[in-house]
Amino acid sequence: MEEFAPAHPSLMPVPVLALRARSPALADPPMTAALTALHALLLAAAPADTIPVPAGYELAWSDEFDRAGAPDTASWNFERGFVRNEEDQWYQPQNARVEGGMLIIEGKRERIPNPTFDSTATDWRRSRRFAEYTSASINTRGHHSWQYGRFEMRARIDTRSGLWPAFWTLGSSGRWPANGEIDIMEYYRGMLLANVAWADSSHRAVWDDTRLPITKLGADWSKSFHVWRMDWDENEIRLYVDDQLLNTTDLRTTFNGDAEHRNPLRQPHYILLNLAIGGANGGDPSVTAFPSRYEVDWVRVYRKK
Repeated sequence: MEEFAPAHPSLMPVPVLALRARSPALADPPMTAALTALHALLLAAAPADTIPVPAGYELAWSDEFDRAGAPDTASWNFERGFVRNEEDQWYQPQNARVEGGMLIIEGKRERIPNPTFDSTATDWRRSRRFAEYTSASINTRGHHSWQYGRFEMRARIDTRSGLWPAFWTLGSSGRWPANGEIDIMEYYRGMLLANVAWADSSHRAVWDDTRLPITKLGADWSKSFHVWRMDWDENEIRLYVDDQLLNTTDLRTTFNGDAEHRNPLRQPHYILLNLAIGGANGGDPSVTAFPSRYEVDWVRVYRKK
């Protein structure tokens, strides 16, 4: 199922404001005192560089992660606790921070009590007395969602045993899987995945997925940053890593199988970034040295002009 995409469309620098901080080493040129003051004001307001925008697109939204501290709550929500897939980690906001121009989601091996623990519970979220790991999951639900466009992330992922980083979207309307899911980047157990999901007539997920062994990407692949991309329109979804096409989904085939028969891949979706540990798919984290870092340089969404 592996295919290789044509070269990335040429990028055109346009005067879109980026959030990158200008280097403090930049000095004003010699000029009069008045012009110097004006120049300082302009420097304070101007971006250090422009975000490159692909031909035929315009920037809809981005987070360049240049303001140190917690992720911007005007864009991001935090998930908390045990959430999905019987994963081992407890999600908490303090495991996500912006530092050095990057979002860092940190997985830690640490035991914390489960405040929802119930010794009689059958739900795994409540039957565990402790969490043995912590991490973070953030999303733009209720802040930002988009229908169609180009979604990109530049990041470095930790591919050691038991780690399960993802860059994905969920439909804003409906319950999973009938709301639709797009896994622009998902990694676990040596495989890089590119997936699209919707619901069948029994409300179970129908998956169009591709799995690429990272051994095919080179021995040092995990040490570098890479760019994941989704190109999405009303006809298809195309998922890439570093311009290599991983998966194409024909949206004429993605209607839910229930009586409503809606297409959840033709509605707005919001973005999620998370580092899961263990669970149903993540593998065994016990042999991995922690902490682990999922480092995100930027996330950008473009829409067609």
